[in-house]
Amino acid sequence: MKSFHLIALACVPLLMTGCAATRPISDLAMGAGGAALGSEFSHGNLAITAAGAAGGVLVSEGLHYASQKQAGNAYTTGYEKGRSDAVKRQYWILVNQQKEKAEQNQENVRYYEIPVPEQTIDGTILNPTTKLLRIEE
Repeated sequence: MKSFHLIALACVPLLMTGCAATRPISDLAMGAGGAALGSEFSHGNLAITAAGAAGGVLVSEGLHYASQKQAGNAYTTGYEKGRSDAVKRQYWILVNQQKEKAEQNQENVRYYEIPVPEQTIDGTILNPTTKLLRIEE
């Protein structure tokens, strides 16, 4: 019965605080829970009750630390993903601009065939071919 009153007393500040202060609320709740468990298991020994309260607060702080670390990692991952997406978008914008320019210039492009005869260069015989010369006006 004594532990029930302790938990009920610990919950009163929870009802009076806003939702923005989650860290103090969870510290208070976990500390009160640890104190109640310590008191119940030790049959009212004050030292063990205080140790239970301290343990509850430590567990609460550990959970907050893990949560903040995970949130920081998620932020970093999202930031890097956003940067890479921006670079990809910029790349495709440039590629599309070059395609449009190339398509516009196709009307002003002519190709001339140039026959290249058989030749010997440094002892290597090159077969005759035809090369295309691209002229853009």
